[in-house]
Amino acid sequence: MKKHGILNSDIAKVLTDLGHTDKIAIGDAGLPIPEGVKKIDLAISLSDPSFIKILKVVLEDMKVEEAILAEEIKTHNPSQLKAVESALIEEERLVFISHEAFKRELKNVKAVIRTGEATPYSNIILQSGVLF
Repeated sequence: MKKHGILNSDIAKVLTDLGHTDKIAIGDAGLPIPEGVKKIDLAISLSDPSFIKILKVVLEDMKVEEAILAEEIKTHNPSQLKAVESALIEEERLVFISHEAFKRELKNVKAVIRTGEATPYSNIILQSGVLF
C-alpha cells in the first residue's frame, strides 16, 4: 500500500503522467466538463470535499508553474481567491481569464478533478512545471 502522497489511484496516475506544460483542473460541483476530458469525481455531497482541501493535496504532489482562475472569482468569491493565493507558492504564476475562456480552456486539460464545492468560481487550471 502507498505510504505517502495521494492515495486516489486516478489522481496519482494523472499526476505521474504529466509532462512540462500539461494541465489539469480542479473544479467545483457545477463546473461543466467537456466531452472527452477525463473526469475524476470526488464529490460525495454538496460542499464535500472542499475545493481548497483538494487543491492543497494536489499542490503537495504536483510541480506547478502556472495557475489559471476565472477573473470573476475576484468579485464573486474573494475569500476563496485568498485561500488559493495562500496555497500557491511564490514561483507559481497566477493568471486570470474570463469564466467563458476558462471553460473553453478545459478542452486542453488532461483531467478535471470534481469536488463537492458549492461556492462560485471555485475552479482552477494547474499547468505542470518541471523539477529541473
